[in-house]
Amino acid sequence: MTKKLLVATRNSGKVREFSRMLADMAFDVVGLDDLGIDLEVEETGSTFEENAVLKANAYAEASGELTLADDSGLVVDALNGEPGVLSARYGGDGLNDEDRVQLVLDKMKHLPGWERTARFIAVLALVGDDVPGGIATSEGVIEGAIIHQPLGGNGFGYDPVFWLTAHTKTTAQLSGSEKDAISHRGAALQGLTETLRSLE
Repeated sequence: MTKKLLVATRNSGKVREFSRMLADMAFDVVGLDDLGIDLEVEETGSTFEENAVLKANAYAEASGELTLADDSGLVVDALNGEPGVLSARYGGDGLNDEDRVQLVLDKMKHLPGWERTARFIAVLALVGDDVPGGIATSEGVIEGAIIHQPLGGNGFGYDPVFWLTAHTKTTAQLSGSEKDAISHRGAALQGLTETLRSLE
């Protein structure tokens, strides 16, 4: 029987991304909605790692499944590290991805290219009975810059304005496999590969 791996998110884009990245492992990758879990975990941590651990622990307990939670976001140097841990809630309730992207662009509209450096950071936390020590965490970072207007239709969140100099495109212009190869979540997942393989 294939072992379930719960990706602790309602974001179908994220569930698809992890399913792709874990395609060579014998896991049945599911999201919160797939298991009908309606628990909302307050992200009260002040760091990505604290939030990832909070979510992984709570959803593992609620589901009884091996659980992978990520907390990730965009860190913009010129905005003193904003949106940071608030990336998914930046600007308050009622904003969608496009609104949040626009908010970042508005705050940066007078800044020249060399002042637009930014990075995506992801921390993954894996929680389960068979995980050594009960929990494993890993961090991934990808460096880039914020361009002046959105480009590309792939990805989600801030992908359309995150420019990768080495690729001369945004993360929203990369194919799924290209993005997985270089993404912050992909890098963080690399750090958990050995643990996941031992749990298949």
